[in-house]
Amino acid sequence: MDNVINNWYLYIATISVVILAAMTIHQFLRKPTIEQYNQVKEWILYAVIEAEKTLGSKTGQIKLRMVWDMFLERFPHISPFVTFEMFSSWVDNALVKMRTMIESNKAVAEYIIEDTVTFEEE
Repeated sequence: MDNVINNWYLYIATISVVILAAMTIHQFLRKPTIEQYNQVKEWILYAVIEAEKTLGSKTGQIKLRMVWDMFLERFPHISPFVTFEMFSSWVDNALVKMRTMIESNKAVAEYIIEDTVTFEEE
């Protein structure tokens, strides 16, 4: 018993290290899988199309912010693991796909352009 009393700080330190290791392993296991990232990227394409439809062209930073906010709401469990820079590159890739879709599919082009707000100069 004297050993426990004299070395209590070692026991506390050992227990703390074990708890910290368990928390780190748990956090690692909660990270999203590749399939989840691919699903998110497909959703980003949808969000980019909706942002383009809503805001129109030449509103890049506003669209990026809109899609980022939509992402934070839709995927709160994944957002801590995705940096804004990583997300921005995913949006850039989605924009390339969207432009390809617009050029190759008339229905997609009409869907996006149909409700786009345009301002006429007076």
